Amino acid sequence: MVGGGFAGLRFCQKVDTSQFQVVLLDRHNYHTFQPLLYQVATAGLEPSSITGPLRKLFKKRKNFYFRLAEVEKVASEESCVYTSLGQLDYDHLVVANGAKTNYFGNEQNYEGAYPLKQVSQALSLRNSTLRCFEDALIVSDPEEKQALLNFVVVGGGPTGVEVSGAFSELKNNVLPNDYPELDFSKMKVYLVEGSPRLLNGMSDKSHTDAMKALKEMGVEVLLSTRVDSYRDGEIQFSDGNKMKAKTLVWAAGVTGNVIKGLESFSSAPSNRLAVNQQNLVKGTDNIYALGDIALMVTEEFPKGHPQLAPVAIQQADLLVKNLKRTNKGEELKSFEYRDKGSMATIGRNRAVVDLPKNLHFKGILAWFIWMFVHLMSIIGFRNKAVILFNWIWNYFTYDRSIRLILRARS
Repeated sequence: MVGGGFAGLRFCQKVDTSQFQVVLLDRHNYHTFQPLLYQVATAGLEPSSITGPLRKLFKKRKNFYFRLAEVEKVASEESCVYTSLGQLDYDHLVVANGAKTNYFGNEQNYEGAYPLKQVSQALSLRNSTLRCFEDALIVSDPEEKQALLNFVVVGGGPTGVEVSGAFSELKNNVLPNDYPELDFSKMKVYLVEGSPRLLNGMSDKSHTDAMKALKEMGVEVLLSTRVDSYRDGEIQFSDGNKMKAKTLVWAAGVTGNVIKGLESFSSAPSNRLAVNQQNLVKGTDNIYALGDIALMVTEEFPKGHPQLAPVAIQQADLLVKNLKRTNKGEELKSFEYRDKGSMATIGRNRAVVDLPKNLHFKGILAWFIWMFVHLMSIIGFRNKAVILFNWIWNYFTYDRSIRLILRARS
């Protein structure tokens, strides 16, 4: 198993280790609950509350091994994986290493942008955000001070909406108490989306409600607008306008994180591994792909399934069952995605939820649904308790106590 994300974690939890010896390879020794990374980045949660040590999670599993390693190459003809620790032969290879930030082939144009896919990136964004306010206190040049107080989020999906809302809450409720010398009316939060609407993939009602909530919170939403480049703290927009900003968060999409040796099995433009309805990588007989890295084209999903945690978890469940069927010589089942709904939070008492059968919720009810679903999905009782306590504390005190600038020193 390559990757300890949602799919890898679920597979390793459910697979019958009396029938299979399982080796989990990951470059980190922990699982990250990515939907709450934005709260780490905006000082709402501590990193340890959304992560779980992989060795601890599987310490009671027999015939299971975890190795902290980078997967460098897959030799499919030899059924061998080359890693930073050496090579490893396999009978079945399950690739679930997820996706990475998508700069649409122009990564060099956005060198100063902050992605938000890893805990380290969330901490880097938190450090930079707080540093901007420290610097704004001592800068005398008005233009440079405004650049420090401009926060731009690129991408109007759930992550972009959530980050924008979190920045706005920092502006309205938290940071003025820390920096009374600053005029927070000059702090600007921009959400830039290339399409004509927010939350593509969710209902029109969710778009409308999210737009209204963001505007009420003071976020300036720029639709049908792209960021062409971001260099030396200057943003170049597609309409020709420019803006100085020290903070640009890139949440404009993801692309498959294809391992060397598997490029021939990937499909453009999403760069995901093409799989059949049993998640077997097409052109192979013993390599499977799950979650964000897997592209399963069906009549209902001609562009593949959405890159969401429920898809990854359901595919892992099916693969566990199909491997059992393989051992018994039984017919394999095909994957059918059970869509349980989509949701996004905008801020305190503000969220949107779409459920099957065209059910839609907004406001405080949707916000409680969002919190309940995410809280139940967090791994470990301690993490659930810590997150719940932080949410309750933040709600009643308008305070986020984890406003720390932490940097590693060599």
